Amino acid sequence: QLQLVESGGGLVQPGGSLRLSCAASGFTLDSYAIGWFRQAPGKEREGVSCINNSDGSAYYADSVKGRFTISRDNAKITVYLQMNSLRPEDTAVYYCGARARDPLIRLRGCSPGRFGSWGQGTQVTVSS
Repeated sequence: QLQLVESGGGLVQPGGSLRLSCAASGFTLDSYAIGWFRQAPGKEREGVSCINNSDGSAYYADSVKGRFTISRDNAKITVYLQMNSLRPEDTAVYYCGARARDPLIRLRGCSPGRFGSWGQGTQVTVSS
């Protein structure tokens, strides 16, 4: 059974950094694409970044380009989201989700409706 568990959230000051981890079990990463999503209070869940694990192609939302980096460790069956230069508007619960591999993910993006098998989420709060 495919399961995802997020970790690494916390409280950080504006301009700071965090690294989120999405640990997978029940499948091999190469067969799937993994995405990071976030949901702030009163807002819809939005795609932040996603990666097609078989070839490493990745998509980033405009709001995080140049600040966030997605990566994967196939041996550890884990996908990471390195978040730098954090802003108060990055505050949200961050989730990871999975879908079947998608080599065109860079063009198709990270719509939440295309992903499933959600983890429980990890809270990221950016505040001084």
